[in-house]
Amino acid sequence: MTARAVRAAALALVVLVTVPGCRVLERISENAYLNAVASGATAELDARGHPVAGRLDCALSPSGTVALRVGCTGRTAAGRPVAVVGTVTGADTARPRERYVVTVGGREVLRTTCLGAACPG
Repeated sequence: MTARAVRAAALALVVLVTVPGCRVLERISENAYLNAVASGATAELDARGHPVAGRLDCALSPSGTVALRVGCTGRTAAGRPVAVVGTVTGADTARPRERYVVTVGGREVLRTTCLGAACPG
């Protein structure tokens, strides 16, 4: 998948945003998606006692013809390395499927299909 194809797929990414009482479909840009992943992962890490120092650095990379791969790196306030690896399949559909694995110091601390406060549950 070329960088142009990754960008096109990212621009077509449809994300479900949970609103009390209803679900709303919203198209978001590549930058908005990367910011959402960084913010969501940071919130999840903070909730698990691993506050992040600064902002996670996230980027998209190709992962085949029908998937996007997102990767983020950063450090905790204690200096331990943070990594977020995510895949989105069906990014150009009304029901994309997301999977994320978050590690701190090489140890998995979270495996989920949604990151941050907008997640159901």
